[in-house]
Amino acid sequence: MSKVTVAIQAGGKSSRMGVDKSFVLFNGRPLIEIVRDTVAGLGDELILITNKPEAYAHLGLSMFGDLYPEQGPLGGIYTAVHHAQHPHTLIVACDMPWLNRYLLAYMLTLRETADVIVPRWEKYPEPLHAIYHKNCLGPIEEKLNAQMLKITSFYGRVTVRFVEREEIERFDPDGRSFANINTPQELAQADRNT
Repeated sequence: MSKVTVAIQAGGKSSRMGVDKSFVLFNGRPLIEIVRDTVAGLGDELILITNKPEAYAHLGLSMFGDLYPEQGPLGGIYTAVHHAQHPHTLIVACDMPWLNRYLLAYMLTLRETADVIVPRWEKYPEPLHAIYHKNCLGPIEEKLNAQMLKITSFYGRVTVRFVEREEIERFDPDGRSFANINTPQELAQADRNT
């Protein structure tokens, strides 16, 4: 099977948190470090998508700024897939402390079956917990140029393999993998529940 790049998206504005979510402490550690450690070794390359490389220099990762600035997560996905050294890129967000390494590894075994491998939980795809092939670059770029920034807007132009709930539940029975932390209240609640 082809090699894989893993990309962590750290480009959000964190407006609801009030501070950069990447560095919010969860169980005493910055979220970005928890995510990095969870995905380390899953692929053949690990990169970080950020427009603030100086803030992340201590992580020792290859970093890339958005090729389409201010275009939200879709622009970040484009940047990651564009810069990836390998055909497939597993993309996760920096604010997902409960990523499940076994689920991610299972998804990677499916990477040759479609251009996008994306979990679907409660009927909704989880596009910041998904694998994208280089074939997605042209369709994503078209949507970016048209200012159609919904992440799934290009799915109709590529092949998509949804990872359905019954598959996910084998590794993550309650779908916690897809939870992210957006507000101080969510952070406090999450800290209490761990």
